[in-house]
Amino acid sequence: MEINAVKSKSNFKNFKKVKNSIRILSLVILLFTSNLMVFATPVNSAKDIKVKNIVELNKAVKNSTAGDQIILANGIWKDVQIRFYGTGTKENPIVLRGETPGKVFIEGASDLKFGGNYLTVRDLHFRNGYTPSSSVVSFKIDNNTIANNCKFTQCVIEEFTQPDRDVSDHWIEFWGRHNELSDSYITGKSNFGPTLRVFLDGNENIYNYHQIVNNYFGPRPRKGGPHGETIQVGDSETSMAPSHTNVYNNLFDQCNGEVEVISNKSNFNEYRNNVFLESEGSLVIRHGNYNVVDGNIFIGNDKSNQIGGIRVVNTGHWITNNYFYKIRGEAFRSAISIMNGIPKSSLNRYNQVTDVVVAHNSFIDCESPWQLSVGSNVSQSAVLPKSEIRSARPERVLFANNLIYNELPDTHPIVNYDKVDGVTFKNNFINNVNNSEVKPAGLITTNFGVTKVSDGLFTLKENNREVYHGFDFENITKDLFGNGRTETNNSIGAIVNPIKGNPLLVDRSKYGTNWYEVNQPKAPANKIAVSTAAELVRQLAKANSGDVILLKSGTYHLKSSLPVNKQITIASINSKNKAKLVFSSEKTAFEMQPKGHLILKNIVLTGNKAQNAFTTLDQLMSKAYDISIENSEISNFKSVLEVSKGSFADNISLLNSKISNCENGFMLNKEKNDGGDYNAEFVTFTNSKFDHIGGVILDYYRGGYDESTIGGNIKMEGNTIINSGKAQPENILIKNRGIVNVSITNNVFKNNPVKTIAVLWGEKGQTPGKNTIEDSGEFKVVQNLEMKLMY
Repeated sequence: MEINAVKSKSNFKNFKKVKNSIRILSLVILLFTSNLMVFATPVNSAKDIKVKNIVELNKAVKNSTAGDQIILANGIWKDVQIRFYGTGTKENPIVLRGETPGKVFIEGASDLKFGGNYLTVRDLHFRNGYTPSSSVVSFKIDNNTIANNCKFTQCVIEEFTQPDRDVSDHWIEFWGRHNELSDSYITGKSNFGPTLRVFLDGNENIYNYHQIVNNYFGPRPRKGGPHGETIQVGDSETSMAPSHTNVYNNLFDQCNGEVEVISNKSNFNEYRNNVFLESEGSLVIRHGNYNVVDGNIFIGNDKSNQIGGIRVVNTGHWITNNYFYKIRGEAFRSAISIMNGIPKSSLNRYNQVTDVVVAHNSFIDCESPWQLSVGSNVSQSAVLPKSEIRSARPERVLFANNLIYNELPDTHPIVNYDKVDGVTFKNNFINNVNNSEVKPAGLITTNFGVTKVSDGLFTLKENNREVYHGFDFENITKDLFGNGRTETNNSIGAIVNPIKGNPLLVDRSKYGTNWYEVNQPKAPANKIAVSTAAELVRQLAKANSGDVILLKSGTYHLKSSLPVNKQITIASINSKNKAKLVFSSEKTAFEMQPKGHLILKNIVLTGNKAQNAFTTLDQLMSKAYDISIENSEISNFKSVLEVSKGSFADNISLLNSKISNCENGFMLNKEKNDGGDYNAEFVTFTNSKFDHIGGVILDYYRGGYDESTIGGNIKMEGNTIINSGKAQPENILIKNRGIVNVSITNNVFKNNPVKTIAVLWGEKGQTPGKNTIEDSGEFKVVQNLEMKLMY
């Protein structure tokens, strides 16, 4: 018993030791597990890193991790090449942003390239500079560092254009996949190259699903040559590649760079709910197949016939729910332009249009909105090779459920440039008679009413439910404003009643950044009276754009040129006793610089035949200039106007004025590379007199077989040209080779010792107007002008 008792005590002591050991071991395990959990639990170590210079920025980028925000300090960042790379996540992207929106400026020779995953750039303002590389912003640093799932948003790129207009660049280059440009304001590109370009070179750049959304593409000035697109998606060489780029909810405001505002050159892209406001061009499906153009708005006006709609090439596109208002362009710029193709076309030319649907669109007060077999050029076979002849007519094209309404009758809604036997028309309605050559049963004239909803927006008073149900039409499920199209509530045209709310065709507040004011206030114009040459020089340098300098009567002797780099008016106070500007300057009286807009009124301008009256800079004419001469006299100069290669005038205007005793007139002839470029867009001479001009009164040149621009304009009406052309070696008075739009009418040509007044281009509809001609040669008409091929 004693032994057993001893054993029991011993066992109890051992049990207590084991129990204590277990407790200690459990505590150790608990502590160890807790530490593992602490180390295993992710800690959000995201940082806000403010940087003040490029060195600090580069260091911050190098050390950045998911969730970090790199903040550029307020101020001007000049001559910076920003390389932003890293790996963020969808939930925690790495952000590079301005400290305060609207107070961080990127200037000088600067660019931004980024590559990696889930990177965001925002709140930057690019201005007063240009890119030193091929792009201002690129979703790629190099071929090994491409951006995916990255975003450039809430930014401004404003007139960040090359000093030399002939230098090519892009402002935004898309590479990689799933990248985004959104809520940004892009405006003022004047040099060679599309504003935005999507690249599809390589498998890493196809099936990209890029998003270009909610942006404000502000005015792009006329370029005076090709390669002035606002957006280009793909190119000829990659045009058969699948892109899947989405261009949604953007505003294109006066994007006038060339005939293609958007140039689609790839497959499976979608263009939805964009607004094209008075843009001198079209949304062009230039290459590529199976694209969607849906719910877009195209707004023209009563003044311009250069504003376009949609132009179609290639196969399988659906064009639905679009609204066209006052589109008055023709051929390439008509509301709907269906082109002829080239048989067995190469990738960079024109494939035949096939299997295209144009349905549920509305055309309100448009001129001849449907233009078919556009570009048919069999008649030019004598001057074009077979590889350029567009003889393949559209096939299996369907127009259905479209609405044409005109307040004033447009009796030729259809223009055909070839047979249209491959186009079918079903249940389209128009409110006036159709006297076109093409009179399909499927374009039905009926008397229907419309209701004005808001400025420029009209809808049927009642839905027209005579809807054609074509193949796959059940997939057209919504109208222009996103209202449902159902079996019980559907209609012809782009809009189904009832409309919700009071929608506007254009609401600028919906596009671009939330911090930049697009319509900046302008300083009020001042009227500045001067009475001496020195005062004129001083006040011209001090003046704000838009100011008016008023000259007292008298003579102003000027020994140096007057530079013009803003809008300025110089006028005589007394139009009956005009101020006289006498120049002895070496090269020119007025030096036209970028953005110079000179208006001369009631001025006598004279030289000593050692200089020109107006001359552009020899180089770096980065932006357009204008010259307007009214009720003035110009004499004793070498040339009235001499320009440089790369310079471009939007308007040259002469009204009620006299030009005399000059060696030459207006010399707009320096774009001799035959690449489609030219030196001015509009040249207008009205009720003016040319007397004793030794050479040509106008030399205006455009070379190269190119159809991507307006092509130049000459309008001469009510002028008198006498005693001129004696020293012109080719015996011609007006040289206008390659200029597309020429009207010379109601002028007097007298005692001009030349053989030819001008050579007109018959194929462009140019004919001699009603002019009085006496001892001055004759007009010649060449039907098909042979031009150098560019492609």
